[in-house]
Amino acid sequence: MNARDHLQFVSHQYSGQLPGPRLIVTGAVHGNETCGTRAIRRVLAMLDDGSLLIRRGSLTLVPVTNPLAYAKGERAGERNLNRNLFPQDAPQDFEDRIANWLCPLLARHDVLLDLHSFNAHSEPFVMVGPRDNDGPLEPFRHQLQERAMARRLGVRRFVDGWLRTYGAGVQRRLRQQSELQTVLRYGMGTTEYMRSVGGYALTLECGQHDDPQAPEVGYRAIMNTLAFLGLIDAPSPEPIADQAMEALSMATVVDKQHADDAFSRPWASFDPVRAGEQIGVRADGTVELAAFDGRILFPDAAAGAHCEWYYLCRSNPDF
Repeated sequence: MNARDHLQFVSHQYSGQLPGPRLIVTGAVHGNETCGTRAIRRVLAMLDDGSLLIRRGSLTLVPVTNPLAYAKGERAGERNLNRNLFPQDAPQDFEDRIANWLCPLLARHDVLLDLHSFNAHSEPFVMVGPRDNDGPLEPFRHQLQERAMARRLGVRRFVDGWLRTYGAGVQRRLRQQSELQTVLRYGMGTTEYMRSVGGYALTLECGQHDDPQAPEVGYRAIMNTLAFLGLIDAPSPEPIADQAMEALSMATVVDKQHADDAFSRPWASFDPVRAGEQIGVRADGTVELAAFDGRILFPDAAAGAHCEWYYLCRSNPDF
């Protein structure tokens, strides 16, 4: 029997006596991102010893969303769970099996807070969804609620535009337009799936993987969310002040054209760039320059040819 066959999926639900929103909080979607697990288990201990009480609505806690990746201490079990997240009639890998459990669980809730961490040393940030729209890519109708919640998580940096920017890159790479919807499904993760079934959702990147403060960031975000949604008897936290925020929109994705394309220096997410600044050098010697003033995001020196190399985001004063 395969070792993965001994694993199971675990969630904990607490319901108040009064009506209210249904919140789900997930950790360890990626197995090497454990700050969310630690934050969730801290809240679980408080619920179980009676020092925290859910008064309204319901709270579901999933400390370890991907138990195989978590057991391995690696980002993925057999593939990235946070891509192509849909129920599968014929599951092909362990993450497909997770999806068949997780997607119906998400659909039974109104709000998702998904806790992650990242590799580079930088400050926490939250990924938010699109503005309200009826478009074909990511229709949405909870912009005000989602962004109000984002401003109360306890972080100051906000990024939007993931699926729009990712989708534009996919469209550019495709030779056959009929492939677009199939490939766009790969861009769907926990928050995108939650929005697709009528809810709203935030991905909180709590800090660098090994930052001892990252679990505290996650814990504070959970407690602030519980208070903001009214699930517990606590004052709603004040939103971060406009002047303290850094709001960014992902604007473009730049692909590697050849495996030997190389960065000019070791870039990290949120490093500032100026229009015309050298980012890297193509295999044919062409210099890659920043298209505008902004910040680099998700630079991937190990990317293959015709894959995402880096994203650029710009200031978003209309957040």
